Amino acid sequence: MCSPFLSLFLSRLIGEAESTNASGSAGAVTKDAGDKKSNKEKRSKQESTQVGDTSSQKPVQISDLLAPLQSIRDAPTPEKKRELFIKKLQLCSIIFDFRNDVSFVLFFLLTYICVDCSCLITQNKKKDKTQTRAREQKREILVELIDHLSTSRTWVSDESLKAIIHMINCNLFRPLPPSLYGEDGFDPEEDEPTHDPSWVHLQFVYEFLLRFIVSNNADAKLLKKYIDRKFLLSIIDLFQSEDARERDYLKTILHRIYGKFMTFRSFLRKAMNHVFFTVIYTQVKHNGLAELLEILGSIINGFATPLKEEHQQFLRNVLIPLHKAKNLNQFHAQLAYCVVQFIEKDPTLASSVITGLLRYWPITSCNKELLFLTELEEVLELTDQNQIYKLIVRLFCFTPLFQRVADCIGSNHFQIAERALFLWNNDTIATFMSDHRQMILPLLYPALYNNLEAHWNTTVHQLTQHIMQQFKDMDGPLFDKVEKQFLANK
Repeated sequence: MCSPFLSLFLSRLIGEAESTNASGSAGAVTKDAGDKKSNKEKRSKQESTQVGDTSSQKPVQISDLLAPLQSIRDAPTPEKKRELFIKKLQLCSIIFDFRNDVSFVLFFLLTYICVDCSCLITQNKKKDKTQTRAREQKREILVELIDHLSTSRTWVSDESLKAIIHMINCNLFRPLPPSLYGEDGFDPEEDEPTHDPSWVHLQFVYEFLLRFIVSNNADAKLLKKYIDRKFLLSIIDLFQSEDARERDYLKTILHRIYGKFMTFRSFLRKAMNHVFFTVIYTQVKHNGLAELLEILGSIINGFATPLKEEHQQFLRNVLIPLHKAKNLNQFHAQLAYCVVQFIEKDPTLASSVITGLLRYWPITSCNKELLFLTELEEVLELTDQNQIYKLIVRLFCFTPLFQRVADCIGSNHFQIAERALFLWNNDTIATFMSDHRQMILPLLYPALYNNLEAHWNTTVHQLTQHIMQQFKDMDGPLFDKVEKQFLANK
């Protein structure tokens, strides 16, 4: 049996859990049985979804979601349609806390502690049914709002735009929950995907925002009154979400904003740079780097040539240092694409990229080393052979570059050795090595010889033998000379 004290404690615990289950602008109607006057003041502030002067309009509550409301499509006049559109936007500003759905587990477990608490469970089930109906109603209203936004022009007005921005602020701009994976962050190769429980509503809010941004019914000049820098920074902050579905929507929306609002372009690039600098200099992991870099890849593709100094500095100060990030594997494909875009527009930038790769070359991470080898091959392939030679000789990185290749060839990690030996399958690189074999062979020969003598992996052994035979067929006297010098110094 349950003591009176425990019953009172459990009833209050349940009440407090439910108090955050739905909220207006800043939270739901609180259920706490404390000071009624204090709660009344909280409800006045928290439930209100008023746009503009909050004193002139009744606050919106969960009960309003369940009240019958005419369809916007069936409204007789444009003014009535607009009025209903704004009303339903206000209803959708009520926020539900889906994380508290797990509270039913607590109630279930309580049956094993005390039988007398079953009445609390019954009461909670009734309230949960109301919450479920309200949530489903909000979802249906969001679908209706998306349809009206996409098919009608009657919604365009200052009051409607205020209501739209307010609804988006309430639903999207929220504190993100702490990572489930601690300081190491989410790893898509090892961890299960994270799904926000409130996605059942967020998905439709994001779809509404996307349709709103791309709509031709409201031009950019009008939207700029409501989409400001604070709004854009809030969008960028959401890229830290662990839910890939949310980041994908954010990527599309931010890219559309960048294309539609020319006056914000410089600001958006600086805001994204701030995220990158934070990762570079604090080594804090960020979940949205791949999506942000994908946006930048499209932006870089549109840069006019010759490239501005500002854009070249972005390559040197942001993209290249990003290679030292701990979770490089999560965004390397997008990062390499951005780097390649720069080199295609200005091949002389290959020198900065090569020296940067050598500077940040990983020593203890085999996976990162494989990524660096792949990117190095792409950079060398894009650059004219004569240009490569001029660049690496001028920067005194000829020896460090091919010494690094030699180190990879001689690696005990068979994938690294194999990947380095596969460089000879690239015609551009193979031709360059052939043309400059007198300088390259002495650097590579020790690693090739040691592989042939002692490497444990059969594939690496066979590839090494094939490459040594290529050098021998290419220039027998040079090969013999290098071999004798190596054996003499061994």
